[in-house]
Amino acid sequence: MSAGGRIIKFGEALREAMFLAMEQDPAVFVMGIGVDDHKAVFGSTRGLVQKFGKARVFDIPISENALTGVAVGAALGGLKPVFIHIRCDFLYLAMDQLFNIAAKWRYMFGGQMNVPMVIRCVIGRSWGQGAQHSQNLTSFFMHVPGIKVAMPTTANEAQGLLLAAIEDPNPVVLIEHRLLYDIPGHVPERLGPIPFGRAEIRRTGKDVTLVASSYMAVEALKAAEFLESQGIDVEIVDPVSLVPLDRETIVNSVKKTGKLLVVDSGWSTCGVGAEIAALAAEKAFASLTGPVRRLGQEQTTCPVSKPLEKIFYPDAAKIAREVFDMMGRAFPDVEVGGLTTTFKGPF
Repeated sequence: MSAGGRIIKFGEALREAMFLAMEQDPAVFVMGIGVDDHKAVFGSTRGLVQKFGKARVFDIPISENALTGVAVGAALGGLKPVFIHIRCDFLYLAMDQLFNIAAKWRYMFGGQMNVPMVIRCVIGRSWGQGAQHSQNLTSFFMHVPGIKVAMPTTANEAQGLLLAAIEDPNPVVLIEHRLLYDIPGHVPERLGPIPFGRAEIRRTGKDVTLVASSYMAVEALKAAEFLESQGIDVEIVDPVSLVPLDRETIVNSVKKTGKLLVVDSGWSTCGVGAEIAALAAEKAFASLTGPVRRLGQEQTTCPVSKPLEKIFYPDAAKIAREVFDMMGRAFPDVEVGGLTTTFKGPF
């Protein structure tokens, strides 16, 4: 524990933020599949129904489009819904409500009406989720104006960004990686919001810029440890907030190192990495000493097989190999360790 702070897990940080928001504002309520069961969305909603009752914390039918409409209507009526999806994939069914109503309502009414709703959704690998339960839709949300999008990596960011999202008058999508919930981190003694639009430099370096968000930032840090032992000094920039995006921090890093590798937890085609690569081409082209690289999920449907799943997802070893190639060096005949996790499923 550091001076003036505590160490708690990512999931507990989210739970504390929900408790504080619901205690301070009776307009805040929570809905979603499993928010009131014993698993409590990886522990992030544990104890809420006991404290605030079933009127403010309730399970829902598997009707995402209709229930997103309920959340939008509640927000327009003065409430502050937090709609939790234990799998991001389920949001395919809610795109019309999110993109055609929630994202546009404030604009269509000249700023006189707001939709203060929060969508929390879970992404990432686990143990064979397969084609329909392991997709990352981040680039979908980034594409449509009117929605803020963030991917917290640390416990402090999870807590602060959730509080900021609940206070925000606009719809906000918080994307949480399932492998982060059990990772501990420092949080302040006094809870408070963290502003959107601020990237974090996880590690300073001079040879290559790695832009990686959410759990990919964790894998990037593991790769950086190995690369340092091989004489390669990488800088890791975690955007954290994707809409609005801290372009300045990313561009300044690329100008310093001259090389950029974007590591995405979704498909590379038309993804987050493509947007950041375009940013580097527009704002830092003269500083680049080589092509911008992107590393993401293989351009195929996610397999159920564990060995194939390992190939499908980027990890520390793949990041390290890509950096070696960018530096014009042959990869050494050694193992690059990945991050161990206590995640056991089933979701």
